[in-house]
Amino acid sequence: MDPRDEKFSGADEVDYKDVVGSGLIDDAALDQKITRKLDLHILPWLFLIWLLAFIDRSNIGNARIDGLEEELNLTGNQFNVALTVFYILYILIDIPSNWILKKVGGGHYLPLLALAWGAVGTGMGGIDSYGALIACRLLLGACEGGLFGGIILYLSMFYKRHKVMFRLGVFYCAAPLSGAFGGLLATGLSQINYHGYNGWPWIFFVEGAITIVVAAVAYFFLPHTPGSAKFLTPEEQQFAANSLRIDLHGATSAEAVDEEHFSWQAVRQALLNVNTIVMSINFLLILVPIYSFSLFLPTIISALGYANVQAQLLTVPPNFLAFLCVLLGAYISDKIKMRGPMIAGGLLIAAIGYIMQLASDKNGVKYAGTFFIAAGAFPCSPLITAWLSNNLAPHYVRATGLGLIVAIGNCGAFIATFTYLKGDGPDYTTGHSINLGAIGISFILTMGNIFYIKWENKARETGKRDYRLARAGGEELGYRHPEFRYTV
Repeated sequence: MDPRDEKFSGADEVDYKDVVGSGLIDDAALDQKITRKLDLHILPWLFLIWLLAFIDRSNIGNARIDGLEEELNLTGNQFNVALTVFYILYILIDIPSNWILKKVGGGHYLPLLALAWGAVGTGMGGIDSYGALIACRLLLGACEGGLFGGIILYLSMFYKRHKVMFRLGVFYCAAPLSGAFGGLLATGLSQINYHGYNGWPWIFFVEGAITIVVAAVAYFFLPHTPGSAKFLTPEEQQFAANSLRIDLHGATSAEAVDEEHFSWQAVRQALLNVNTIVMSINFLLILVPIYSFSLFLPTIISALGYANVQAQLLTVPPNFLAFLCVLLGAYISDKIKMRGPMIAGGLLIAAIGYIMQLASDKNGVKYAGTFFIAAGAFPCSPLITAWLSNNLAPHYVRATGLGLIVAIGNCGAFIATFTYLKGDGPDYTTGHSINLGAIGISFILTMGNIFYIKWENKARETGKRDYRLARAGGEELGYRHPEFRYTV
């Protein structure tokens, strides 16, 4: 897109002239080259870290059907409680973690988080009591808590608003892939009997150790901002910084983050934004089926009458389909520059899957329904977080908003961990019904949000928000700038 086709505020015009003077403006080939370099040097590490994060939080489901529940003498809903406590600290640290990311630098902060939870995950292989399981799950949640919002914020510091969705899709598709890969890995690891540890402990030992190694290496390769990326030339660093400034219509870009200071005004702007509030509630509803699917798919398939090893292997195909659908959904979303309609479509597909679970008594139909759930639900998570990221600026406003959406959204885990109770099997009608209801409400919120954004963009196009320029008094307007357009 030619920046001369955009509308700029006064600050943008200065940046624009500076870029013209440097000879960097509108160089599509250079932009493509920089994007390719960022993709090659950043995305593989984020993909691996998120893959291991999901494996390390969800492998308890694999360990369950390989004997963890019996060996630790878990009774009643104790297993569900162990799932739930993970999200207590996970949720509480989301917003402050995003603030810390700027101070430490995302290139170091994200690998350090992975190193910490890898150590905790490895230790889970040695637990021998319910209390130890609860303690480890609490620590695991504390270490993983800042990752999701941190990665989204980190990517927004390198990519333009309508390039970031596909990159979010690339890293997030590791979540469903973790179900496929984790199922295969758990099948092999559960066969190990060595040194008094039989089966399930090796799932934690090996998967946690892999996380530690990957995190230690990633620490030395991930940059903090385009300006600190050694794989970019000085010209490319300057071009990337100015491209981000132009893309955000004067809102703070990655390079200007170093000059921006924390303020409670930015926090208020993030928390009082309609998009932040609605999308945070919507994210909570979306995560109910995603988390319940990730945690209980082995249990649901086992209830269809399959043995442990068969159940583990049958979790692979629907999760792999979800992996492909996340990538496809992200690619299409960036191409059409829309998020909301893609989310609405995904919710309808997932709803079909739960209807199949509830309406049929045939195992083949029920298993087929898991494919619809996986294909429809998983793409919605990166889509809605990218949607909010696109619609918030500058940095601390976005950091706070992303922290809030992840914090509130993950409260859906408290619902998800109790959707499939042991006594409700093998049909699990209550769990399927709860997930279908969450999807229905999410669809309503999504459509409402789409209509609100169209209404607000229309108001800005017709000059109804121009009064903000006169009242700003030097204040950074960010997403409130009359020339800033929300992404639908």
